[in-house]
Amino acid sequence: MNSTGQQGGDPETVDVIARPPFLFLGCLVLGFVLDRMLPLPLSLPESAVPRWTAGGVLIILGVAIFAAGARNFSRAATPVPSTRPVRTLVTTGIHGWSRNPIYIGMFLIYGSIGIAAPSPWILILTLPLAITIRYGVVAREEAYLERRFGDAYRDYKTRVRRWM
Repeated sequence: MNSTGQQGGDPETVDVIARPPFLFLGCLVLGFVLDRMLPLPLSLPESAVPRWTAGGVLIILGVAIFAAGARNFSRAATPVPSTRPVRTLVTTGIHGWSRNPIYIGMFLIYGSIGIAAPSPWILILTLPLAITIRYGVVAREEAYLERRFGDAYRDYKTRVRRWM
């Protein structure tokens, strides 16, 4: 335990259970492996065109939301990876609509791949992934930001929803 009562890690950074991109990638790989080893029936349109169209549109939307969130951080000269200390509380732009737009973008991309593939296991794994992100990443980030920015972050939490 460190001086802030957390296990491991630098007290100036968030002690998340794993980097979110690796969690999403791990679930994608696991979903594809499970599709091969334990195939499940999935009722999606037989034609690949509607799946790829819907998936493609959602992937583009996810990338746009992700990029807007990352661009906000970049403009504020604060790092996106939680392994580095946050310099500024970002509350404007897309962060004025959601406290976690980057994760929303990642979920849209992830789910879109599950639709376009089509992969029932990727879609099923969305729930455990969401629970892991919510409690293993977001809750820890929120506690860190509250310690780091105090009342400014608490005020932000009352004004802006966690997701959308």
